[in-house]
Amino acid sequence: MTESSNRPSVGPAPVFGKLVELLTAGGARYRVIEHPAAGKSEEVARIRGTEVGQGAKAMACKLKVPDAPAKYVLAVLAADRQLDLGALALYCRAKRASLMSPREIDALTGCVPGAIPPFSFHPGLELVADPELFTRYREIAFNAGRLDASIVLSTDDFLRIAQPQLADIRHR
Repeated sequence: MTESSNRPSVGPAPVFGKLVELLTAGGARYRVIEHPAAGKSEEVARIRGTEVGQGAKAMACKLKVPDAPAKYVLAVLAADRQLDLGALALYCRAKRASLMSPREIDALTGCVPGAIPPFSFHPGLELVADPELFTRYREIAFNAGRLDASIVLSTDDFLRIAQPQLADIRHR
């Protein structure tokens, strides 16, 4: 577990800096883990030394809302669960939900797919989280805007700082 500035990052670093600044300013209990870039939740959990279910998977979604422009949502759930796009659409009063394109992801999150943290720094990107994630563990872990850096954060501090809307959005 290191925090070095001379190691190259994979993906944009500005989001990482915003996260660290936000969490520090909010008095959050967290730690940064730098690690080799990993693609699968199971692999990165092993590297982090956390359970797969502690992973806060952030899914960038686009919703078609009747008679309105598209709505963008960052759906957060445990990494060992699957997102129910129908449940997300129902919660958001949308006709349907789908995953964003890589271009939309970059524009709204500043991240590459797989590096998106469970925080929104864009006013047009709502944050909706499945409450189950916060009842299973005292800490959550997530990629921190880079594929080679993770943050492990107190669930209480996440809820206090991120203030997500809570909705059952996982497959049952």
